[in-house]
Amino acid sequence: MKKILLSKLFLASSAVLLSAFGILYACADGDWDYLGSYNSNFTPETFADKSYSPLFLSGGIFYGIGFDTQHNSRFNKNIKSDWAEYLKGKVDTTTVNYFLIGDEKPKYYSDEKNIIKNKEEIEGLHVYYKTKKENKSTQKWGKKLNLKDEKVKNFVEFLYLAQKIETVSIGEDYWSYDPVVAKTFNDAKMIQSIENVYNTLSDPFLKNRYWFLTMKARFYSNDKQKAIDFFNKTESSVAKNTLYYRALAYVAGINYKQKKFATSNYLYAQVFDKCPELRVVTAYSFKPKNESDWTKALALAKNNKEKAALWAIHGYYKDEKQAIEKIYELDPKSEHLNYLGTRLVNSLEQKINNSFQVDVRGENQKPKPQTVAENKTENKSKVDNSAVDLIAKISAAGNTDKPYLWDMALGYLQTLKGDYANADKNYAKAEKTLPKTELAGMQLRLLYFVNNLSKIDKLTDKNEKTILADLNWLYFELPKNYKGEEFRYQNASSWSRSYLSHLYKEKGDVVMAEIYGESRYSYWNDGNAFYDNEKNLLAIKSFLEKSNKREIEKIGAEIYSLKLKDINNFQAVQATFKNKIPEAIEYMKKSDSVQYYKFLGNPFNGTIKDCHDCDHVAYQKRKYTQLDFLNTIKEMQDKLAQKEDIYTNSLLLGNAFYNISHFGNGRTFYEISIVGYGSSPYSFRDSMKEMITNNSISKMYYQKAFEAASNKEQKAKCLYLISKCERNDYYNKKYNNINSYWEIQDDKVNFIAWNSFKALRKDYSETKYYQDVIAECGYFRTYTNQ
Repeated sequence: MKKILLSKLFLASSAVLLSAFGILYACADGDWDYLGSYNSNFTPETFADKSYSPLFLSGGIFYGIGFDTQHNSRFNKNIKSDWAEYLKGKVDTTTVNYFLIGDEKPKYYSDEKNIIKNKEEIEGLHVYYKTKKENKSTQKWGKKLNLKDEKVKNFVEFLYLAQKIETVSIGEDYWSYDPVVAKTFNDAKMIQSIENVYNTLSDPFLKNRYWFLTMKARFYSNDKQKAIDFFNKTESSVAKNTLYYRALAYVAGINYKQKKFATSNYLYAQVFDKCPELRVVTAYSFKPKNESDWTKALALAKNNKEKAALWAIHGYYKDEKQAIEKIYELDPKSEHLNYLGTRLVNSLEQKINNSFQVDVRGENQKPKPQTVAENKTENKSKVDNSAVDLIAKISAAGNTDKPYLWDMALGYLQTLKGDYANADKNYAKAEKTLPKTELAGMQLRLLYFVNNLSKIDKLTDKNEKTILADLNWLYFELPKNYKGEEFRYQNASSWSRSYLSHLYKEKGDVVMAEIYGESRYSYWNDGNAFYDNEKNLLAIKSFLEKSNKREIEKIGAEIYSLKLKDINNFQAVQATFKNKIPEAIEYMKKSDSVQYYKFLGNPFNGTIKDCHDCDHVAYQKRKYTQLDFLNTIKEMQDKLAQKEDIYTNSLLLGNAFYNISHFGNGRTFYEISIVGYGSSPYSFRDSMKEMITNNSISKMYYQKAFEAASNKEQKAKCLYLISKCERNDYYNKKYNNINSYWEIQDDKVNFIAWNSFKALRKDYSETKYYQDVIAECGYFRTYTNQ
């Protein structure tokens, strides 16, 4: 549904320039996740004002918001509070907000009948003031407002005029691929009347607003130069407040339209510097066409602060390091340094390898594992020394707006370079100027932790203790207690687990290496190859079962996603596929609630077509749990051993083992964390792919059923079910060496005449089951028609 905000008033900021002139200057950041939480240890919100937040390093257009969608509402809060103060004691806040904003909730076409009438009512009140005649608006508001009060009248008359300009200034909040056509306000007489009111007013509040309304009206007129002329004529007498800088942004936009790019960018930088609410807008609109435009814009700057503002936006698009260098020389106290400092550190973080492996060239080549020492050496070489030197210089001087930013940034980079002692010194220095906020305290603690863990090259009982408190904080306390979204601790959490895992691996402790590292088959599948080795499986079960764990072992056992029940479940699955049902039952009984999971379809049914969904929606007289399933198999096997109803029991056992394979209706039996998940066998590691696609046990039972069958209908059914196993075996062998679905080459051969197909056509063509197969199986129908 196309969404439109239907009840905004005159609150659009100079962001309308973007739609009017189509200004677009795409963000030039690298590959960075949306909020940076999983790639970074350095939280920019700790150091920079909220107004810079959209300009933090991001892989999207703007950090945290994606696109700027506040064009119509950016100044709502300011405007409501300003007018509420002006009308204090005259009009209550709710009424002020009603007339100014209306309903701020998003509106849809289906809501059009319920639109509030604030605009119509303002027009009605204006007519009343003009004609002195009562109307619907006065009947509604006459008892709630003192319409004779001068301030109330001023409020209404201003809104009446503002609403006229709003017809062209308010954009619709929805995305469209079609170009937005700029609207113009061509009522020159009304524009002049607004300016005339401005010229006659003495009240500072009203005069300021009529000044801005005049600017806005002339900006949206068909003669925009008059807006610049009016601004130049009056700016010296105007307070340098938010309205002033909104108007200055209009002037910047007009200059851009007039191709005066240097002037436009210079003015945008002034707005960026002085009006935090417009930082995202001005950064978006800033667009030097070439180096000459940039040089000319710098030449227009009247002082160091103005030059610093230009460099602040330039650094957003170009080189943060160069911008920081220039701004620091011009104005060390500039707050613009803060956001650029976070961008520089975050960009340096992008180069760090936390995977403990390196890519190997060549198709289907697995990455090469790294030791901890090799990983540190690689990361040390990736740190930009010139950036470290610059940050060290600023940190040493201690003369910036937020010295702790540079102390912590330097310490963090020193950690990455292996200079742990000096990192600690700089963190201690940062503590002296650190604000007493939760975020700042957590940020410093996190960086201390990363440094402390990085010091450890070999784990000992002694150095283990230095990280235990922080591991508990990182893995348990923060996820449970931290309710914010800004603090970036996830990267340290995952890195520390990997780091510890590699330390344990180098120590020869495969269990703790797995506990902290948790082996994964691939990005898309959670299967765990560690458990393919029986020795590993038994070792980790023994570890999880022991009661006298050391503290670091307790932490590991708690964060490890697999518990004893999961391992017992895996053993039950393995034993089932090996047809060791008594073992499978005992393991399944130790799988906690898993034993009570119900199959989606009847696992003992055998059908002509393999259709999971069909089996799942079909009527089921009984729903089998996983333990029910295994117990029923054992009962049938016991009967078979006693030669009781060999045909039926063999047939049902064949169905049971077929249905828990990849081809049957009971895949949920094996789709567990250790085995993995996926709709294709190629989603699974080789050992599990072999297990879930092997129908040899099914085929064995179908063969027993065939031999025990008492009539041709039964034999025909057994032969066809055997043919499905032969078909699956054919595909398994044909595609055994294929690594992924995408490597399959179409040789135009979908099936062959398997032995069961041949026997079915030769000896059982007169059976009803034969006709059912022809009706439902296209392969067999094609074969019989040859």
